[in-house]
Amino acid sequence: MGCLFLLQNIPRILTMFQAAFLLFSLVNIPICVEARVLNLTFEVSYQFKYLDCYKKLSIAINGMTPGPTISAVQGDTVIVNVINNLVMENVAIHWHGIRQIGTPWSDGTDSVTQCATMPGDTFTYKFVVDRPGTYMYHSHYGMQREAGLYGLIRVSLPKEQSEPFPFPYDYDREIILSDWYHDTPYEQATNLSSIPFQWIGEPQSLLINGRGKYNCSLLGSSVGPEICNATNPLCSPAVLTVIPGKTYRYRIASLTSLSSFSFQIEGHNMTVVEADGTYVDSFITQNLYIYSGETYSVLVNATQDPTRNYWATINVVARKPSTPNGLAIFNYYPNHFHKLPPTPPPPGPIWNDTASQVKQSLAIKALRGHVEPPPNTTDRVITLLNTQNTINGNYRWSLNNVSHSLPSTPYLIALKRNLTDAFDQSQPPEDYDPSYDIYSVPKNPNATSSSSIYRLKFNSTVDIILQNANTLTENSSETHPWHLHGHDFWVLGFGDGKFNSTGDVKYNLDNPIMKNTVPLYPYGWTALRFRADNPGIWLFHCHIESHFYLGMLALFESGSEMVADPPQANMGCGETKRFINSTLG
Repeated sequence: MGCLFLLQNIPRILTMFQAAFLLFSLVNIPICVEARVLNLTFEVSYQFKYLDCYKKLSIAINGMTPGPTISAVQGDTVIVNVINNLVMENVAIHWHGIRQIGTPWSDGTDSVTQCATMPGDTFTYKFVVDRPGTYMYHSHYGMQREAGLYGLIRVSLPKEQSEPFPFPYDYDREIILSDWYHDTPYEQATNLSSIPFQWIGEPQSLLINGRGKYNCSLLGSSVGPEICNATNPLCSPAVLTVIPGKTYRYRIASLTSLSSFSFQIEGHNMTVVEADGTYVDSFITQNLYIYSGETYSVLVNATQDPTRNYWATINVVARKPSTPNGLAIFNYYPNHFHKLPPTPPPPGPIWNDTASQVKQSLAIKALRGHVEPPPNTTDRVITLLNTQNTINGNYRWSLNNVSHSLPSTPYLIALKRNLTDAFDQSQPPEDYDPSYDIYSVPKNPNATSSSSIYRLKFNSTVDIILQNANTLTENSSETHPWHLHGHDFWVLGFGDGKFNSTGDVKYNLDNPIMKNTVPLYPYGWTALRFRADNPGIWLFHCHIESHFYLGMLALFESGSEMVADPPQANMGCGETKRFINSTLG
């Protein structure tokens, strides 16, 4: 059974010939290791939480915000039964970083692979974790991630693995970083969709492992301790306890809805060893820049003065901050875990030091011998200009002047059922006007709305050039973390200004890192390359939740004819209702 763990999960999706082709094309999968089946139940409900001392209606999984960590071993099959107890709100959960090879119906993307699960219903996701590394899960419906519907996925190497993790450590720990708003997802969505436009603003707090501290005095004397209480033990700082002399692997995930962070531990260096599930040619840093949707593993040696504790902090970068830094206690055992460090928390780097942020991105390269090198050439180049626009007075985010709108009928179901009227069948633009001035507010800010998709030849090599530009505010260009579903991509390079395809562009084809999420910096470009070798239709989007909500996304389709018909559980919205009705007679 162990040698066939992947094939046993593919036949319902692909023919055996196609499954064999995909299995042959995969790398670094120990297919002769006995695999387990993890059968989990997630009960999703609204609960009042005090994550930053302020009482907020949050989304919990099994009573927890953030949700429980999924701990698996490479090759395991994970089954998650999601029970929606939200009463008045649908749910879809995306397993971020899990490529869903052979299981596209479990990607967990509302309007793409499934109809979101209605209140009172249960949806079962089933997928194989085919690579070790650090990943995450989060809501992919509306703006629920802002309310805490997220958690970590940690995938370990099998004990039988002949080649161990290349960087030794003593203990394995996890850190979830997030930002926290007091408004509900409904309030935020209403503000973003209103005329005049109302921006959601900066978060009220920054959280480390679900703990933060809001200054309750800002609410005035009319708000009692039942609403905001700084002495509530539920919002005491998170504690990272270490044993002196030991080395710790910290799996760090950013589940923010808006913010980019710098993470640092007072008095301690960090050695970066993993990024989005790929081994890194390790390097040492005092602070780690991390953007929404990214995961890293860093090694920290507990070799400082063990008689005191230290601060672990996060501060906002890439946006002018108005939120206090997030704090945790780096606790040397046997000191008391609530013993505050004797020094002020380190402030972290300044928010607009873009050069330092780009420098770290350029330093992240693949560990040689552990990552397949990219093809030297590409079959297709798609350039995506990132702009802020308006449509009929509403603010939108757009790519090549097109702001994307998700259809009521999920794309993959529409393709399999030949519902040609379910979404726009035209081809989205693959480039933009070369005379466009990326440094100025657009003279014509209007965009068009579309639900179109990019059709890619199966197994072809595709380059994506992300080009940043000015927003609708003068002298403003925002950082966008871009995430691709169903694939990893090689990060070929970063650059300032406008990308020049005919100029001397220097790509790293030697040892580029493979990731699933990457930043696009202000007034710059980021170049990616990936193989369209996973049958289905896959989202590519800015991981800032409000930007995604306002249309900053694209869809890539390849080999969808290989995918089996949709399970009935994925249907129930848009034009899929008639198929359910006909099935039920």
